Amino acid sequence: MIHAAAQGLKTEIAFAGFWRRFLAYLIDATVLFGIYASINITVRVLAPDNVDAMTNVGAFCAAVGWAYYALMESSPARGTLGKLALNLYVGDLHGDPITFRRAVWRNLLKTLSTLLLGTGWIMAAFTPRKQALHDLLAGTLVLRRVNYLVVGPEAPTEPGDHWDGTRWVASVPPSLERT
Repeated sequence: MIHAAAQGLKTEIAFAGFWRRFLAYLIDATVLFGIYASINITVRVLAPDNVDAMTNVGAFCAAVGWAYYALMESSPARGTLGKLALNLYVGDLHGDPITFRRAVWRNLLKTLSTLLLGTGWIMAAFTPRKQALHDLLAGTLVLRRVNYLVVGPEAPTEPGDHWDGTRWVASVPPSLERT
């Protein structure tokens, strides 16, 4: 029995661990720092002596950061630029897209994760589904797409023995498999 070679790109979904999430955060922080610096420089050039304008820069930058996370994570992209760069995305507990409302709630809860001396963020390293405190409370997951190339013999669909490239393997039809 000869089987055709199965070749192609396969994608699986896994939980995004602490270090991947941290790297995505660093990318996002770099992007936001560039935006904040641009806003700050613009205000300093256009209104160098206006104290009120300088006071409002902080609040405006906070609103930009909030909008960046809430809009990007609830958009069809399902993640910020940092998450997209690492094949990460935000989903609900079923992996489905989150609503804008849930994205806002998730990002407000990040404040709690931070106020607990960062413990809420570190939880992503130890929880079974790699959830930080704000993910647990908001009912969200950060997932990653794992892409890999499959090259080799395709698993048989009919019963019998086949060579998997290293050894002989018995194949059993799904109706006879034990669950």
